[in-house]
Parts: sequence; C-alpha cells; structure tokens
Amino acid sequence: MSVNPKLKDNLTDQLFRAVQLLKSQDECYQFFEDITTISELKALAQRLEVARMLKHGHTYDDIVSRTGASTATISRVKRCLYYGADGYKIILARLDGEE
Repeated sequence: MSVNPKLKDNLTDQLFRAVQLLKSQDECYQFFEDITTISELKALAQRLEVARMLKHGHTYDDIVSRTGASTATISRVKRCLYYGADGYKIILARLDGEE
C-alpha cells in the first residue's frame, strides 16, 4: 500500500521517526504527554479500542457502553478498519500476537 500523498511531508516524516525512536512504554507516555493534550491521547486510545472491539465482533451498543465512544466515532473507525489504509489491521494483528 502506498502512503497517502496528502499526509506525506517532512514534518510528518519527522514525527514518525520520533515515534519509532521511543524505546519503552514510559518514554511513550512522556513523549505523548508532551506532544498531545490528554483529550487527544485519550481519543486515540479510544479509537484503537473501538477498532479492537469491532474486529472481535462487538456490537455498537456494547462498544458505546464499554468505551464511551459515540456512534459516529465507531462508524468512522469501522470505515477505516474495513476500507482504510490497513493501519488498524496491522497493529491489531501485532497486538493480538498474530504477526
């Protein structure tokens, strides 16, 4: 899969290189606490959990009750999960130990 040209630029490349240089979960907490707001970080974590739950067949109602995500967020994540750039699929497989 090729990279979306709308996303690809030097600043985004630098951000992704920085993330790849993080060596521990503690370093991730430190970096993301500095670079995002708590709300932004919580939203990212919530989307990943929504994707995980969708992959495992949970219903919208179950996802809403467990994560607090809106149905609009769930719908957007679902669209990305099934028709996106496969980023969710890659990381969920690794988190599940499939790769």
